[in-house]
Amino acid sequence: MPSMLPSSFPALCLFGVLTVLQCPSAFCDCRRPPSIAHGSYKDVSSFLSFTTMVLYTCDKGYVLSGKAKISCTDSDWSPTTPQCKALCLKPEIENGKLSVDKNQYVEPENITIQCHPGYSVVGPQTITCSENRTWYPEVPKCEWKVPKGCEQVLAGRHLMQCLPNPQDVKMALEVYKLSLEIKQLEQE
Repeated sequence: MPSMLPSSFPALCLFGVLTVLQCPSAFCDCRRPPSIAHGSYKDVSSFLSFTTMVLYTCDKGYVLSGKAKISCTDSDWSPTTPQCKALCLKPEIENGKLSVDKNQYVEPENITIQCHPGYSVVGPQTITCSENRTWYPEVPKCEWKVPKGCEQVLAGRHLMQCLPNPQDVKMALEVYKLSLEIKQLEQE
């Protein structure tokens, strides 16, 4: 019984039925699947398939970018090999907020730090999730900025403008009041 299949596909007649064998990688000229950083693959080809198919997965802390399954047909892998992108945890910014607020960020995502009124960014305002799952450059802080003219608050003036919250203003006023009472007692 003559075979109508191309000569590159091995065939075998078993029990009077023409059976097509799986095309081994060596015959189809499929090279080893591309390896990826922070991930691995496993062969998920079906037994009677003429294509080699692999499934990619990422290590913990990384997320797959691209198609998880790729196949080799006619010596070529397609679609393109996926990548494992790093996941960075949400940075904690006291007295500030993030331009994009979520629990995890994917490399190379950028976020901008915005401080609450009265606070200013100490360090870089924009940071990037890097391949090693850390923020680059280092996560900045929001620190209380002393308004101009408040460097040395004298005699309780401008307390409302110079102190970060009402509790501090109240305490400063009480201390100032006590200092005035002490001063008055000393003069008597």
